[in-house]
Amino acid sequence: MSQAIITGESTLTDRYQTTVPDVVRKALHLNKREKIRYTVESNGDVRMSRAKQSESDPILDGFLEFLAQDIKQNPSQLKLIDKKLVSRIESLVGGVKIDL
Repeated sequence: MSQAIITGESTLTDRYQTTVPDVVRKALHLNKREKIRYTVESNGDVRMSRAKQSESDPILDGFLEFLAQDIKQNPSQLKLIDKKLVSRIESLVGGVKIDL
């Protein structure tokens, strides 16, 4: 069993939000807008760690690799998108805000 080297406390707000204590932020080298991973262990303990910034999705990665290979092997199959389809897509997502 590992021994704690740093401890800190914070309070949950009415909206279930909390502030990560300064000593924990510094220990994990966390900056604003970075992701945190919480792992609930079988004994009820919660482990908090810095989430990997470049986590990949193996399913999506496989699909993108498939597309890349297919485009490489069959470049003649690439076609321009029809203007009607573009207009239809724009009408369906009109007003939707996307924050990349």
